[in-house]
Amino acid sequence: MSSLEEFLVFKDVAYTGNITRTSERLHMSQPSVSIHIQNLEKEYGTQFLNRTNRGVTLTESGEVFYGYAKEIVQLICEAREAVLKAATCHHGIRIGATFTIGEYLLPFFLREYYTNEQDADIDVQIADTEILAREIMDKRLHVALIEGPVPDEPNFTVETFWHDELVVVVPSDHPWSASQSISFSELASETLITREQGSGTRKVMELALARSGFNHQDLNIRLELGSTQAIKQAVRCHMGVAVISALTVQEECRLKQMTALRVKDCSFARALSILTHTKGNLTTDEESFLLLLRNRKKLSEILPKPIIP
Repeated sequence: MSSLEEFLVFKDVAYTGNITRTSERLHMSQPSVSIHIQNLEKEYGTQFLNRTNRGVTLTESGEVFYGYAKEIVQLICEAREAVLKAATCHHGIRIGATFTIGEYLLPFFLREYYTNEQDADIDVQIADTEILAREIMDKRLHVALIEGPVPDEPNFTVETFWHDELVVVVPSDHPWSASQSISFSELASETLITREQGSGTRKVMELALARSGFNHQDLNIRLELGSTQAIKQAVRCHMGVAVISALTVQEECRLKQMTALRVKDCSFARALSILTHTKGNLTTDEESFLLLLRNRKKLSEILPKPIIP
């Protein structure tokens, strides 16, 4: 009899089209992923995947099985959620947040929420958008607060609750510090420190430049770091300038340790969104928490004022 883990592995391989990618996403070895698929193919007596050097594609039988696998996983997740909801009596909050939101905005939300809901239990998972989207899809999370592009998935409900923008940050003694904006050619002339390839911030920057007719490959990227805090420290050490979220440098700008600027003729604005499952069931506390996030007037009162008008 097929196990839930085999269904989950097959579903993910069918989605990614790549066994290596699935092994990374599910934190499994590649041989383990292959064994799960082989077990399913042996049990059902047919081949589900066409294997090539570029990845895998579904056979006709695989396409049929994929539809059922998604429904089976969905039903099991709904059963787990229903039991958990009954056991917790509709209380408690389990929420996911991407790094910028989780580290720089969520504390303000939680402080405001706890002011009125003293006994609410809150569990927060901070991860990147891709991981949180998978947690929402599998209903291990009910709510995720994400930044940047949202995965295209019919089972997702997405609503914008706030906005952010990326800004160019420089040390306070940098020649640009007296300016409010710079041209793209000026940005391209400087050494740039960025997040790693694949990060949400990096994607937003590259997409925004492309929309404005600029080529991100013209940038002089010398250093890639996987942490916003590391990037800020590198900028303070005069190792270059950076394009990062305005939310992450508010304190440094107010203390005049850094200066934030915009790029002329280019908008780095991005939506901050609430991600939920279309068929998900929120606890009473989670519904109450979302009411706070949907209250734009209240958010404008509790969040720090923008560093650039």
